[in-house]
Amino acid sequence: MELTKNISQTTIIRSLFAIILGSIALTISAKIKIPFYPVPMTMQTFVVLFLGVSLGYKIGLASVALYLFEGIMGLPVFSNSPEKGVGLIYFTGPTMGYLIGFLTASFLASKINSKDSFLLVLLKLLIATTTIYILGLLWLGTLIGWEKPIFALGAKPFLLAEIFKVMLLALITKKIIKIRNFI
Repeated sequence: MELTKNISQTTIIRSLFAIILGSIALTISAKIKIPFYPVPMTMQTFVVLFLGVSLGYKIGLASVALYLFEGIMGLPVFSNSPEKGVGLIYFTGPTMGYLIGFLTASFLASKINSKDSFLLVLLKLLIATTTIYILGLLWLGTLIGWEKPIFALGAKPFLLAEIFKVMLLALITKKIIKIRNFI
């Protein structure tokens, strides 16, 4: 009985540690801007997908949820914060749909398994990333009006960077899953 209790406590501590590290990784990925065409690129969506693939849906989702909670509570974890605001005001701004989409993307990325072919991994990652943009564009259109060129403003400038990140992650996903299954 005591051994089971210690294993359970160890599992909880490891999970909490992974969740906190995931949130920190997501914060760092939001702050680093990489020169890219046509707009600078952050690695946020890469890390969101990586968390799902590497940590599974429970811990991956918890990491993303913690990150969102930290941002809503006013910590400057989001990209362009504190420059463009913090807290709930920033969260409910133009990027809210994309931020919520991080949850769906991480969940869907967690469904990739070791038996998936490279093309299936790529497809699953593309679908996961697409949910970020669908939710983001829906919110953006609701916020600024559907008469505006929503796709041109909220997706088109980022597509090349997203393809790059999805391809990069697809190339290393099998190794990540192998490491995850080993641990």
